Amino acid sequence: MRRALFPGSFDPLTLGHYDIIKRGVDLFDEIVVAIGINASKKYMFSIEERKQFIEEAFKDEPKIKVTTYKGMTVDYCKEIDAKFILRGLRNPADFEFEKAIAHTNRKLSKIETVFLLTASKTSYISSSIVRDVIRNNGNYKLLVPDSVKVK
Repeated sequence: MRRALFPGSFDPLTLGHYDIIKRGVDLFDEIVVAIGINASKKYMFSIEERKQFIEEAFKDEPKIKVTTYKGMTVDYCKEIDAKFILRGLRNPADFEFEKAIAHTNRKLSKIETVFLLTASKTSYISSSIVRDVIRNNGNYKLLVPDSVKVK
């Protein structure tokens, strides 16, 4: 089975994340969307809310599983027998950052990273931009799947 891990904080899930996951379904037998838990980071949405956003967005896609994990991504890949890490690239800065992580992960574990370019219509969206829009009472719904709801 070709299983890929798509790791992130997903605070919140954006249309860019959604696009990469949907396109990844055609490449892999299963995609595990894994929400990393970092106790030192302050999140806008709880882990339960983020997990619910993703599960709801992909409720009709049996090839997508949603989990949470702590620690190193490559260790979690080994734990769930994922041979690939799926990542999206929006711009050259993303590529440089992700390239260094991919090289490190391959050195530590032999796990391959597969990069997909984001669609041009979502390439400007990041979770931090979405959080700023939400904090300023803007129309965040243009940037996220319908499953993302602010209380």
